[in-house]
Amino acid sequence: MSTLARNIYAKLAVTNLKNNRKTYMPYILTSMLMVMMFYMFDALTKSKDLRMETLRLCLQYATGVMVIFSMIFLFYTNSFLMKQRKNEIGVYNVLGMGKRHIAKMMAVETVIIAGVSMIGGLILGIIFGKMMYLILLKILHSGVEMKFAVSMAAIKDCLVLFLIIFMLTFIYNLLQVQLANPMELLRGSSQGEKEPKTRWLLALVGVLALGSGYYIALTTKEPLKALLTFFLAVVLVIIGTYALFTAGSIALLKILKKNKKYYYRQGHFTTISGMIYRMKQNAVGLANICILSTMVLVMISTTTSLYAGMEDVLHTRFPKAVAVTNYQTSRESRNQLQEALEKECDRLHLQRQSQISYRCGQLMASQKDEQFEINADAYNSSKICYLTLLPLEDYNHMEGKTETLNENEILLYCPDGKYNYYDLKIAKENFHVKKQIRKLKAEVEKTQSVYGNYYIVFKNTDAILKILQMQNYSGQNVPEAFKKNQQMLRYYTAFDLNGKNAENAKILGKLQKGLNKVPYTEMESRETSRESFYGLYGGLFFIGIYLGILFLIATVLIIYYKQISEGFEDRKRFQIMQNVGMSKREVRHSIRSQILSVFFLPLFMAILHVIVAFPIMVKLLRVLNLSNRALFAGCTVTTIGVFAVFYAIVYSLTAKEYYRIVN
Repeated sequence: MSTLARNIYAKLAVTNLKNNRKTYMPYILTSMLMVMMFYMFDALTKSKDLRMETLRLCLQYATGVMVIFSMIFLFYTNSFLMKQRKNEIGVYNVLGMGKRHIAKMMAVETVIIAGVSMIGGLILGIIFGKMMYLILLKILHSGVEMKFAVSMAAIKDCLVLFLIIFMLTFIYNLLQVQLANPMELLRGSSQGEKEPKTRWLLALVGVLALGSGYYIALTTKEPLKALLTFFLAVVLVIIGTYALFTAGSIALLKILKKNKKYYYRQGHFTTISGMIYRMKQNAVGLANICILSTMVLVMISTTTSLYAGMEDVLHTRFPKAVAVTNYQTSRESRNQLQEALEKECDRLHLQRQSQISYRCGQLMASQKDEQFEINADAYNSSKICYLTLLPLEDYNHMEGKTETLNENEILLYCPDGKYNYYDLKIAKENFHVKKQIRKLKAEVEKTQSVYGNYYIVFKNTDAILKILQMQNYSGQNVPEAFKKNQQMLRYYTAFDLNGKNAENAKILGKLQKGLNKVPYTEMESRETSRESFYGLYGGLFFIGIYLGILFLIATVLIIYYKQISEGFEDRKRFQIMQNVGMSKREVRHSIRSQILSVFFLPLFMAILHVIVAFPIMVKLLRVLNLSNRALFAGCTVTTIGVFAVFYAIVYSLTAKEYYRIVN
């Protein structure tokens, strides 16, 4: 290629980008933001200062999501640009510019867009990278110092990823030009003016898929089952949303059109006719807006709830400030533990209060009504529950009671509900529930746990050991030490703390080291676990906000391009409607009602998705130890309210450009 030819192609490319700046500038700015956000995230994942491996793993998964999303979204928005430019490219072709020359011009355009996007994005990423890291440390309540460094590995990843994306979009654009003849290109931006056919089968699929997804979300009761069914429900809702927007909306409008009393009323005639064409051309874009809006709402509301409810999470996971478990229940072992506990607490000036101690056996079971199975299959059951078996002697000592039990009689406590049967069967042993306990110091009342949770008081330790030894691990690859441990009683003591050292994680860490010297003993505490919980939940909050912003940017860009493309389409409709006798006011009212209906339909559907998903999300949050339903409801309502206001602002700003094009 000669220097003159290169200059001509370069001038044409720059001129084209200038002339189409209203469509290309948002695309370039979005590409820059994508590059910036990917670099910052990838650099953070590769940072040596990040010592929380759980958080690093979460960030790696989120980076993978960003890679997939960036490829799909930039490829999708490029198709908007190409549709708008088909007419222009067709003119070039008709005026004598060959497809080979058009390809060279488009190659220069792609190089300019890619260069500006990647260089600008990397510069912004490097500038704001340290600020993002400091924000993350603030969220994690971490005082780790950070040395500023440019991550060459992240720059390399960024360049490779976005070079591939821009190369793929360029190849797609070339195929669009090469496979079309000049006349197709000339009318490419106005194709699809025939009235769409009603696809009843696809509409039915949409109704069934959406209904099935909603049914799963509303009827799933157990938190563990919610983990398995949630992603199935999400897939069904996504399929249903796309099918209903593309086929269901047109089917509904066709039904209204056949209703002559409704269709031939003033205002309805033009509105319904216009909406049919509008839905055909914009259904996929509207479905994308709906899905992205739902993702933003769910992601931000859940991660915000987890972070805001951190204290609730910690108190649910650790009802007492300190819990110590000894896996040898002999009197000598218990005395040794208590002596060590007294000695260490005195040495560290820790004041204990509300201490409880008891022996117990613990096992998992599969519940069906009053029957509890404890074979190996219980661990794979959706009705899994957790049984804590206490001897009567320890219960009376802990509660200050004088209860008595006969053979095969038990006392029962259910923290999260009432047991509705008078008998209880564990494996092959039958027991009569003499009394249901209303309160138990060993467990917080009305705790919403992941599993069904039962405390069962037996007459003596022999009855407990008999049940523990019924556990069958045949066919399971379980170490012998674990089997032996699960078939024995353990000694449990827990207490709260008072005084200035109660919230000092370093001092409690010293207590933990001291008690771990006692054989077969382990200790956990609220304060020593706080950092790891903030690392996980704070990281999820950070990722949720970060990806939420990314999806929000995508939503805004799709809305903007939808308004631009509809503006060019409606300009022609304005002229046609005025030519058949409608006044400018009537035309404006008709178009405005259609735009408002179409624009806010995705928001309405997204809010509906979130409302239906609320019950299953509550159960998923219980898996993460957040049982504060009111907090999650408040965060969800606030998120919806803020997003709706933002959505309306985006509409008002993009509508101005729309009306400018139309007029």
